[in-house]
Amino acid sequence: MRLSLRVLASPSSFESTIYPAALTLLPPIPLYRRLLRGHRKYLPEDMRLLGDKYIKSEFRAHKNVENPIHIIGFLKEWQMYAQQIEGDSWLGGRIDKEKIDKMSDQQLGQLYELMQTIRANNTPDEVT
Repeated sequence: MRLSLRVLASPSSFESTIYPAALTLLPPIPLYRRLLRGHRKYLPEDMRLLGDKYIKSEFRAHKNVENPIHIIGFLKEWQMYAQQIEGDSWLGGRIDKEKIDKMSDQQLGQLYELMQTIRANNTPDEVT
């Protein structure tokens, strides 16, 4: 039996326990725009500039990725981030230990650099 792209692209009956069932992936360009729009609308100026720079570099770095599993994971994580930004659920949030355990050394290094940049941009009275 031949499967068409329409059948392959249709939502499956599998419901993940990690991701919400209603999560329909946006294509990369609309997701990119949504992220930048969310930063512009919900973040303070200094955090917006840092976040925009990070989003742009990550999307550029993943522009030529061909592995569908990596692409889907990348888009899911960024879409969940967009939902968090739009819903203010990111304030005071922490990364799950399971996600940190699954990160590569390179990803942990990027996370550490991001943490250092955020701490350097905060003034002593803003740190909680």
